[in-house]
Amino acid sequence: MTSNAFVILKDRGFVAQTNDEAAIRAALGGNPLTYYIGFDPTASSLHCGSLVPIMAMAHLQRAGHKPVALVGGGTAAVGDPSGKTEMRQMLSFEDIAANGQGILGQIQRYLNLDGSAGMSANNADWLMKLNYIEFLRDIGRYFRVNEMIRADAYRARLEREEGLSFIEFNYQLLQAYDYLQLFERLGCVLQMGGDDQWSNILAGTDLIRRKHAKPAYCLTFPLLTTARGEKMGKTAAGAVWLDAARTSPYDFYQYWINTDDRDVRKFLALFTFLPMPEVETLGAAQGAELNAAKEVLAYEATRLCHGAAAADEARQAAKAAFGGGGDLSSLPSTTLPLARLQEGIALLDLFVETGLTASKGDARRLVQQGGAYVNDAVIGDAQAKVTAADLKDGAVLLRAGKKKYHRVVAG
Repeated sequence: MTSNAFVILKDRGFVAQTNDEAAIRAALGGNPLTYYIGFDPTASSLHCGSLVPIMAMAHLQRAGHKPVALVGGGTAAVGDPSGKTEMRQMLSFEDIAANGQGILGQIQRYLNLDGSAGMSANNADWLMKLNYIEFLRDIGRYFRVNEMIRADAYRARLEREEGLSFIEFNYQLLQAYDYLQLFERLGCVLQMGGDDQWSNILAGTDLIRRKHAKPAYCLTFPLLTTARGEKMGKTAAGAVWLDAARTSPYDFYQYWINTDDRDVRKFLALFTFLPMPEVETLGAAQGAELNAAKEVLAYEATRLCHGAAAADEARQAAKAAFGGGGDLSSLPSTTLPLARLQEGIALLDLFVETGLTASKGDARRLVQQGGAYVNDAVIGDAQAKVTAADLKDGAVLLRAGKKKYHRVVAG
């Protein structure tokens, strides 16, 4: 057991609210404690905003405590209204199960879930078997509607024209029941999650107290936004996914390289395992040294998510792209038939096809602003085409702005 795990979380910026800080601090400074976080399988991949809960779990496991990664296979069929302005689209049970497997694989890059040091669970195992009348008698009687509708998640939806469906209204009961089940089955006494989940998590601690007259604890993380006011893990091109097929290791690395100067210290503390004295030193850097600190952040975050080999390749590709020369083969690339290039491909179409811009309108504006490059040459003509004559060593290097590169390889 290392130093108190609660102190680790607090020093690194993971703690927003707790229901009993002194008791949690004492519990995390003693014998191994079982804790859990739920993950919503509504997509096939998590994005890097999900790294806040994952890294918090990993810190506690490193301190000797026992994680349970709960996949919400049952609750995903209902939909969590927290932070949502409208009802979620219903997914098939098959899609939910497939998403859950993919997400669990990503979590296991950070956590040991071997069944001894840590484990996984799926709330479909108990929620799908519920008898509705028994559930209302045994669980529903502990909840008061007037208390529930005061929660931010419910109140915001009730004030909108769309309202709140009854199926979503049940979500708090189901999440509280999850905590009760994990308490009874595994001795789990701490649930963690984002601060938007506070009322749902607190409901679980209250349910355990009322059913068993025993304490249970909750801890929430701050809802992160960048210094630019952007939601963590979001870019103009969309989410930054943990799945390499959706966000390449190079693009993942570049997301961290592009961290705002004001966020470097915070992100090093949250998204790496570097000791805090090193975090403080790197976070206080200025000028070229701050850029070096961003490289450390990018490399560490990419190594944890995709492995050392992918992080090495991404770093090498970035240095080659921005330093000039070198091996560019690790840059994101698209292989196109040579015949298409011989015919000529409209520049605007190619920027959209390679994902450098979201639309032809965006590509046109990029050209007009002088931010479109082919082989490091500015292209000022929105009608321009990329042809086989642009190939250099079998590839064309495209660039959007200063930092987004993409290779088009002739196949």
